[in-house]
Amino acid sequence: MEKIFDVRLRDSGPIIMCSSEEELKPSDYVILEYERGIDYGEVISESKDKEFKTKDTIRKILRKAQAKDLEQIEYNRKDAQDAKKICMRKIAEHNLEMKLVNTEYSFDRKKIIFYFTAEGRVDFRKLLKDLAKIFKARIELRQIGVRDEAKLIGGLGPCGRNLCCATFLKDFEPVTMKMAKEEGLPLNPAKISGLCGRLMCCLAYEYSVYKSLSKGLPKEGERIHTKDGKGKVINVNVFKRKVLVELEDGKQLELEL
Repeated sequence: MEKIFDVRLRDSGPIIMCSSEEELKPSDYVILEYERGIDYGEVISESKDKEFKTKDTIRKILRKAQAKDLEQIEYNRKDAQDAKKICMRKIAEHNLEMKLVNTEYSFDRKKIIFYFTAEGRVDFRKLLKDLAKIFKARIELRQIGVRDEAKLIGGLGPCGRNLCCATFLKDFEPVTMKMAKEEGLPLNPAKISGLCGRLMCCLAYEYSVYKSLSKGLPKEGERIHTKDGKGKVINVNVFKRKVLVELEDGKQLELEL
């Protein structure tokens, strides 16, 4: 029976939906069809997204990566590091204001992707010509943002776990200070920002949970009626659905809702 899987393309590419009749599990490497060529990816999970727009959005997995495929992937990775050094040298020769972050070969070696960051637009036409002559392959110079850079490089977040963007997040969702405020977090950017310097992605996908658990709970500062009289809410525990209330006589009560 055919199943749909979320697969991270290569090591730094997007997470895409792919179909396969083979039994696959997270961390399995697969060989697939992608953009008029053959590429590889790593299975993240069986897809939970059942709203497939069109068949065209689902790529075909050709096979689970075999020993020779894994050797080819590792060989490509090593060559990509050499290609990165050459590209960095060429960037310096052309005096371009850009920072090279990562380099990848497609599985069939017909394409090389160079990921870079820059403050503004960069005229890299001469660089592109030089690289095409050297590598005899299709060259893609892809400018990325600071969040994408963190995703490519990886690291540990304030929670002590690997960055969400580098492991399972498909897309970057908008994150706002309002989310942090409603989740009861300190509104200090230094404490709620990730390694990229932007607000942490987890604020966005945890927001709906906080909204759901907060239903029916009073807000801090709100005055409510209790069996012991009127009081002011001085603390709200969303997860336990409990509030700490200070009565008019100074007595404090913990109430469960």
